[in-house]
Amino acid sequence: MRTEFTVNGQPAGADVEPRELLVDLLRDKLGLTGTKVGCDTGQCGSCVVHLNGLSVKSCAVLAIQADGAEVTTIEGIGESGELDGLQAALRDAHGTQCGFCTPGMVLSLRELLSTNPEPDETEIRTWLAGSLCRCTGYQGVVRAVLGMAEGAQK
Repeated sequence: MRTEFTVNGQPAGADVEPRELLVDLLRDKLGLTGTKVGCDTGQCGSCVVHLNGLSVKSCAVLAIQADGAEVTTIEGIGESGELDGLQAALRDAHGTQCGFCTPGMVLSLRELLSTNPEPDETEIRTWLAGSLCRCTGYQGVVRAVLGMAEGAQK
């Protein structure tokens, strides 16, 4: 089967098996290895990408479901290799450690911030419920997003 879509603003396409997962297409065929495979069961959130602007766990989406869609991966945010505002805030608030879960968290939190630029701590933690991180304890992540929300209020 053939799937044609846009990834990070560029046209892309590939021949895929009917059971092939979007995460495998992105990593193995397109070389976009920022999208991580953590659990293969949709539990950890390391594979989150945006599909038509919404956060999805790409290990739970068939590649063919991306046909005609717009996909954004961690490689597609920021300008010319620079960190975007959320990535910089996470760095500054020590919201990352090993970095394995970071791409999925960034994409999930970007959706949150696009729908609510001033989330409170409870809402941030609710959005983080789909991302498992063994390193950060989430404190720095929450601080980073709250700091961005405070900046939005000024």
